[in-house]
Amino acid sequence: MNGVLILAHGSRAKETEQTVEKVVEMVRQQIDMPVEMAFMEFSERSIHAGMSALADRGVTHVKVVPYFLFSGMHIQEDIPGELDAFLREHPGMTVSMAQTIGADPRIADILVDRITQ
Repeated sequence: MNGVLILAHGSRAKETEQTVEKVVEMVRQQIDMPVEMAFMEFSERSIHAGMSALADRGVTHVKVVPYFLFSGMHIQEDIPGELDAFLREHPGMTVSMAQTIGADPRIADILVDRITQ
C-alpha cells in the first residue's frame, strides 16, 4: 500500500505545526491514501515517528513530499540519511522523494493574491 509523508522543517514556534497540520488535512481530503506529517527539527513529530505511523497502517511505499521551498542540505543529505536509517530497520518498506515546492507558478499566484489584498 502507498502512503505519503509531508515533511516540513519545523520551528520553535509551535503554532507553525498547526499551519502544516491544516495543509496536511487539505491534502488528506484530496487523495485516497494514508498521509502523515513530520518535521526535521523542533518537534516530536519526527521523520521516524511519521514513517512509523505509516508502517503501522500497513504502508509499504512512502512518497516523501518536502514542504520546503529549496533543495538545500536538509533535502540533499539530512533527510535521505534519516530515511535510510529508518529503512534499515524496516526492510519491507521503500521510499521515493518528491521535489521541493521550488519555483512553481502557483506560488507566484499566491504572492500576487496577497499583494492585491
